[in-house]
Parts: sequence; structure tokens; C-alpha cells
Amino acid sequence: MRIRWGAALLAAGCATALAGIDQTKHNLGTTGPGEVKALTEERICIFCHAPHRARTQAPLWNREDSTATYLLYDSTTLDALPDQPTGASRMCLSCHDGTVALGDLHSEPSEIEFPAGHRYLDETTGSLGTDLGDDHPISFVYDSGLVSQDPELRDPQAIPPPVHLDSSSQLQCTSCHDPHDDTYGKFLLTSDTGGQLCTSCHDKTNWDTSVHATSTAQWDGTPPDPWPGSSDRTVADNACRSCHTPHTAAQPERLVKRAPEEEACYACHNGHVATLDIQAEFQKSYTHPIDVTQGVHEPDEDPFLMARHVECADCHEPHQAWHAPASPPAASGALRGTSGIDIDGQPVKPVQFMYEVCFKCHADTTNATQAIPRTAGEINTRLEFAPDAISFHPVAQPGKNPDVPSLIPPLTESSQIYCTDCHASDQADSGGSQGPHGSVNPFILRLNYDTDDYTPESSQAYALCYRCHSRSVLLSKNQSGFKLHKKHVVGEDAPCSACHDPHGVSSVAGDPTGNTHLISFDTRIVSPNRKGILRFEDLGTHRGSCSLKCHGEDHDRKSY
Repeated sequence: MRIRWGAALLAAGCATALAGIDQTKHNLGTTGPGEVKALTEERICIFCHAPHRARTQAPLWNREDSTATYLLYDSTTLDALPDQPTGASRMCLSCHDGTVALGDLHSEPSEIEFPAGHRYLDETTGSLGTDLGDDHPISFVYDSGLVSQDPELRDPQAIPPPVHLDSSSQLQCTSCHDPHDDTYGKFLLTSDTGGQLCTSCHDKTNWDTSVHATSTAQWDGTPPDPWPGSSDRTVADNACRSCHTPHTAAQPERLVKRAPEEEACYACHNGHVATLDIQAEFQKSYTHPIDVTQGVHEPDEDPFLMARHVECADCHEPHQAWHAPASPPAASGALRGTSGIDIDGQPVKPVQFMYEVCFKCHADTTNATQAIPRTAGEINTRLEFAPDAISFHPVAQPGKNPDVPSLIPPLTESSQIYCTDCHASDQADSGGSQGPHGSVNPFILRLNYDTDDYTPESSQAYALCYRCHSRSVLLSKNQSGFKLHKKHVVGEDAPCSACHDPHGVSSVAGDPTGNTHLISFDTRIVSPNRKGILRFEDLGTHRGSCSLKCHGEDHDRKSY
């Protein structure tokens, strides 16, 4: 009676499994719908289970374990401690590592025959190989201790069914896959539309409100397909799968599906999903050189010690970025969650102000160069904008000059601006990218700004300056605050840059009387006078003097 009852249970279980598995690739019998199937064996369950002569390993396991030693996933951001595959994962790998013949079964006296070329799984039919370094980690303990190390993981008690851990609190292949049921594709336990499967365990900060979790943008059909193999057609529905893949990732660390790094972003940011074509921006003459380095960026890198590089993720945190406008100096939603350096030179994450993102590379880092040699030159941009700087454009705080008559409303002396008011796409003012991805203008400037000596003045030559400063006022003898602007810029063809450093003059490089009004002379154009003096002196409101030589003219305390 006991034997009959057990047989009945096994029959019922097999019938339930058959109902789900017979029309999937896991039916390796002759009736299977997949490419890989046995030549003569009709039974379905036999390739994994056997009612008699099975191994003692539950559940009536019928396959021989692989003897392979696996290369495991590793990452600088991995807090878990994966070990050689155990439990259900070891069972899965007895087919999916490609080292054990599909017909090599414990209960059978001889190997079940498969067609030539299909005796083992290969990379085209589902083999992961023995290198699991590009696959999601498995066989590690997932407990509250792990969550305390990585707060962006859900507590194991909060993982929603059917996603689950095994009896040893380990994450295994079966935490995400049900080998008997292919309802959701790839034998997933549940749908991954909207990142549902991934977010069962991963609770990324601000993900739910991020643009990558909520955008309804669709692909316009222009190749390449950003979501090959996916039936989901919006950014929100593809969610995590837009950038990541759990198996055979092109970039193993963090399982990024495309390489190099920027290709993961270009898949959508090429004008065929997202509105703006950011990929085209990086093909312009002047860009942040994201294609120069590969695999250097680390999410938790030390900005003071990191190798010099720039990648999309240096400025954007893709799990948090969202559409949220802001006013200077606050960081916009596109920068939410990223790291930076504050005005005091301290690392911050997340940034509060846009300039903190720029300071991460353009402040206290080494290997910086000075584009234009100046009398009060400074390579640390943070010091140029610091509170104790002599003069500066109002990026980190309102400017020190209470009288700037050339400002175009609504700008006033108390206004602040962004770095991107000067550094952005050359199409920024006509609806293009507002970020400093690329430009046809040097220094990734949004408008033209000539710095060569003997440049004829025009609205185009100094379009960048004239974006905020009225050209008519600046060139007016009575309105500009410096009546000799027109004489220098129009009469002498001297560029604005000959006298002014557009960022500012730090307290380290300059002094309170010699470097007000952003004055720091371009030493390629301006040189010491016959007495060896090269200096401007502020003598009060709208008054000053110069001692220098420029365009062959020698000034000795020439005042205005």
C-alpha cells in the first residue's frame, strides 16, 4: 500500500510537471519543441528525475554532477561571498555548464543518444560554460548581515514570492527560475516587465521615481534595436534589462549588457528612444572623452586617488536620474544620486549643487593643465569659485561686484549661474542637450568665444559673453562701467580673454586689488612694460590703472 501511494504521488507530480514542461526546451524527449532533443527517448522527466535508481539527492535526481571548478562572479561592489555552486544551482549546471552529456543519466545503463553536435549544450543552446564571472552570482548566503552591508538589497523576509531563497538561505538559480514552467520566458518565476523580478531583491535608492523606471518612451524602429529579444516596447517596461543582463554580460562587473560602457547608454540615447541624440554630441570636435578609457570607472572611487577618466556614470547615476528642473546652483534631476566635491574640497554623495559634480574632476585632481597662461593662473577650478576668491563668475555663490550694468535681465548682481550656462552643447539654446557632452566650440562651450589676439569684434566672435552681457552696453562709452571696452575690443581687436579669466581668480593666485573684475591677463598677448611690471590695480568704482605692454603699447600706471 505504501508503494502504491508513493507511486501515485510521483505520478501526480510528474503529470503536473509535464503540464508545464512538455512544450518547453526542457522537454529533451523526442516530442520536445526545441532544437536539442534525444533521438529515440520519449520520456520527459527522465533527463532530470527518475522514480527508481535515482541518486539519493532530492528530488529523485538523475543527473551526474559536473566535476568542473567554476570561475565565479566578482565585483568591487559585491558584498556577498559566492562559493562554488551548490544545491539546485549545481543541478542546473549539470546541463548548463556544457561539460556533462545531456544523455548521461544515473538511472540508465547507457547514455541516451542525441544528434551529433547536440550531445552537450553549447553557447548557442544554453551553455553558460564554466566561467560564471559574467553571470549573476549564485550559491551565497542572503541574510540580514548581507543587507546591512548593502542597504540596496531587500531584507530576505521582504522578498516577495515566488522569488525565494533555498533552505540554507542561499540564492540559487531556482531563486529566479522554475525549470518546469516557461510561462514568462527563460523559465523565470515571474514576469520581469518593469524590473519586477530584479526589484524582488534589489531595492535601489530612488529607482521607483527614476526616468529609467517610469519613462514611456518607445523605440522608433531605427536599428539597432535597444531591446533585442524583448517583447516589451518602452523604457519603463524593459527597466533593468535596458542596461543589465543576468547571464553572459559583455561587461562582467555589474552585469552590463553592452561594452564599452557608453554603448549601454547609447542604446537609448541615440535619438531613437530618448528625444535627444547624446551619442551624436560625443562625435563632435570637443567632448568629454568618454571613449578614451574602458573599465576604469568605479561607483565608489576616491576622486583624489582615481585614475583620470570620464564616463557617463561619473556625472549620472542611472538608477536615480529623473526629469526634475532646478535653478542655480541646485543640481537638476539628471544629476540626482551622483557624487562630487563640495566647495570646501570634501567628497559628497549625493551632490546638492551642480558644480560639485564638475569639481570631482576639475578641482583638486592631478594632471590638470591650464588652457591659457595667465598672470594669476589657477588649475583648481574649485579655488577659482571659492568664497575667498578675488573675483568669479557666480557659480557657487553670487558675485562680489555690486555694479554690473551690462547684465541682461532677468540676471542681476545677486543671480547665480550653472557651469552649463557656458559649457554645454552648441545646440543647447535651440532645444538640444543642456549638458557638457559635446560641442563644435572649444572647451565644450555652448556658443562661440574667440580667444585669439587680433579677433575682429562681432556678435558671433563673443557670442558666449553676449548671452548674458549686453553687447550694446559693453561697447558703450558711458554705460559699461569701463569706458575703454570698445577701444580695446573693437579698436584694438583684443579678445575679452586677453584681460579676463572667465572662471575667476583664486585668493592663492591673485590679490584683492590686482585681480578684481576677473582680471588675469593672457600672457601670450600681454607682457610686462619697460619697467618689468605687469599689473592691473583697482582704484575704486569704475576706476583703475594698468602697467603692461600690449599690441606694442607700453602702459605705466595708465589710469581710467
